[in-house]
Amino acid sequence: MSVAIGEAEIARRIEQLGALKAAIGQAIIGQDAVVEQLLIGLFAGGHCLLEGVPGLGKTLLVRSLGAALELTFRRVQFTPDLMPSDILGTELLEEDHGTGHRSFRFQQGPVFTNLLLADELNRTPPKTQAALLEAMQERTVSYGGTTYQLPAPFLVLATQNPLEQAGTYPLPEAQLDRFLLQIRVDYPDEAEEIGILQQTTGTRSPTVPPVMDGDAVIVLQAMVRDVHVSPDLTAAIVRLVRATRPGDGAPDIVTRYVRWGAGPRAGQSLVLAAKARALLHGRLAATREDVAVLAAPVLRHRLLLSFAAEAEQMEADAVIAALVGQLRVA
Repeated sequence: MSVAIGEAEIARRIEQLGALKAAIGQAIIGQDAVVEQLLIGLFAGGHCLLEGVPGLGKTLLVRSLGAALELTFRRVQFTPDLMPSDILGTELLEEDHGTGHRSFRFQQGPVFTNLLLADELNRTPPKTQAALLEAMQERTVSYGGTTYQLPAPFLVLATQNPLEQAGTYPLPEAQLDRFLLQIRVDYPDEAEEIGILQQTTGTRSPTVPPVMDGDAVIVLQAMVRDVHVSPDLTAAIVRLVRATRPGDGAPDIVTRYVRWGAGPRAGQSLVLAAKARALLHGRLAATREDVAVLAAPVLRHRLLLSFAAEAEQMEADAVIAALVGQLRVA
């Protein structure tokens, strides 16, 4: 592998991944698929958007990840009155009392961190949402003609409430496309909910031990890049992404229900996500199963559905599942 580590070191790093999942599991009951997808986003080097109704533990999940990783972690509560400078930072006028000289100094905002929890991102207006675009894509912040580099690794973990709820602003397509995965957080089953009540209503709160530092994360991100993807699997990913676009030769389900399909960034995201899932499962080559499992989280927020889909209550996940079956990606 180009990260120049031997088999023993690879095995140790993969064991670290298992320890990380176990550490998060000390605070999070159930939600195994959600935890796995969150780790896939982290090690694929992409941002994650978690969607679910309030009270499902989205914020706790992100906090638990921050506790398990020895990285700087900040949380921003997005509200209707939040301004871009509240996220990025602002210039402060300072005066030297000895000379009387005045100068501006850039005061870094909470975006200058390793893990940024953008809580309820869709409760703030589009102007403030857009303030994250450069940071998410370029890992930089431009202010007053100067470009500032964000620390590495840098990951935005955003939560949003379903758009049907009052007081929400839909995220623009350009920003949605910056998220590697859109992760659905559903209600726990009965046994998990009993465990949640037992764990959270006693006198002791679960603690998440730190198991990995930033250097280890960077090494694992490099290992993900080196996971093998065969030419046939790459071609299958391209066919799947291209099939989401309406036009000549598009599948009937896409022609009827999709107004706008996924772009090339979706293919890049699906390849990286499949690589990261393979590594999490102790493999050094991605498979069609990896692609099939991650097709919905990677593509669902990149499809703009038609009015017919809304009228017939057809969801993006159903369209994606049909395409996965038709193209025999699984």
